[in-house]
Amino acid sequence: MKQKISVVINTLNEEWNLPYAIRSVHSWADEIVVVDMYSDDRTVEIAKQYGAKVYFHERIAAFDAARQFAIEQASNEWILILDADEEISPNLAMSINDIIQEDQFDVIELPRANLALSGFAPLESGFPEYHKRAFKKKFVKDGYKGKIHTFFQFTPAARITKITASYPDMCVRHYTSPTVSTFFYKINRYTSVEAVHRYNSNMNNAMLIALLIFRPLKTFLIHYVKRQGFRDGWRGFWLSMIFFIYELMTVAKIWEIKDNCGHQPTDDGALERMREHVKSRSRKSV
Repeated sequence: MKQKISVVINTLNEEWNLPYAIRSVHSWADEIVVVDMYSDDRTVEIAKQYGAKVYFHERIAAFDAARQFAIEQASNEWILILDADEEISPNLAMSINDIIQEDQFDVIELPRANLALSGFAPLESGFPEYHKRAFKKKFVKDGYKGKIHTFFQFTPAARITKITASYPDMCVRHYTSPTVSTFFYKINRYTSVEAVHRYNSNMNNAMLIALLIFRPLKTFLIHYVKRQGFRDGWRGFWLSMIFFIYELMTVAKIWEIKDNCGHQPTDDGALERMREHVKSRSRKSV
């Protein structure tokens, strides 16, 4: 009996990327499920044009937390998780289908190539980056909580296999952050989520200083030196620096939460605090 697969895509304002993602799976996926966070553009319209089943989820900062809901909408046992800015290469699609039809494994680790800043820095990005993206949903652990930059955990009984990578023919092609501007737009959102996860109410100033010194430098050295991102030229350097800044921003936002008594401030709330500060200083000077 043919094993059927559902491709699951979570979206938020992805009208430019979504057609490419869907076209990369449209000819062989038995079902395409798109879970949208009330996009402001044509994302939903495009999904429907390609015959995808469309569902909605409230907008949340930790984007990964909506994946469980998306999986629950799929009608097939086999699931392929695909981001809207990703494409499955034709050769990878054939390998995925072969493994599924042989039915000897329950989880497939897929190689991913992260393209950014108008090109590809294979060393800095750590190609191939592997993710367990195709699986039988009954092997996903119950109670999974979405956490940024993670996918799913699986039961010990799951039989796992890995597809050997080659670029660009055998990998998930991840078109992330084509420009510096889009990269910083994304990391502003990601670091806010990261800061909440890392925040510890017992964190003191010494711990923050240690984080400030250690984590950004460690991240830069991993990307630029350990992975030999310097061999990727200026693209490798700037990507390594952006990840350095990512860690700086995360630590700054942890401090910001600490400074706001354990709460992540809103712009309105922060403005009100500044105005109160001015008022209090004005009363003292009178």
